[in-house]
Amino acid sequence: MLRILLVLLLVIPTLEIWLFIKVGQGIGWIPTILFCILTGVGGAWLARQQGLRVFRMAQMQMSQGQLPGDAILDGICIFAGGLLLLTPGFFTDILGFFLLFPGTRIIARQLLKIWLFRKIQTGQFKIFNFNRF
Repeated sequence: MLRILLVLLLVIPTLEIWLFIKVGQGIGWIPTILFCILTGVGGAWLARQQGLRVFRMAQMQMSQGQLPGDAILDGICIFAGGLLLLTPGFFTDILGFFLLFPGTRIIARQLLKIWLFRKIQTGQFKIFNFNRF
């Protein structure tokens, strides 16, 4: 896991810098910077709107006696997407918008469910029953 994180911390910034240079050469440095600012502001607004929507959905589910499992996973995706959009760069913006839009967030939520399920099955992630105490 540490190796993957190290590779990501080296590869992603390198790709972002390369793409900044290419886009800057194509459209100029001022539009490139303005586009980065616009995606940051727009992403923050979208993250806030989607976060409030998911929060209301979780409240509704809990008031009906349901566990808000999907709403919690959506909240995690929205938080991660918002952080990625606040990070300057085009690749991180694409991934951030992918996590924020409800239609594509479903894919990320399903992948997150599969990952969590596998971690639980292999014993790397434990769920405790606090009702036993």
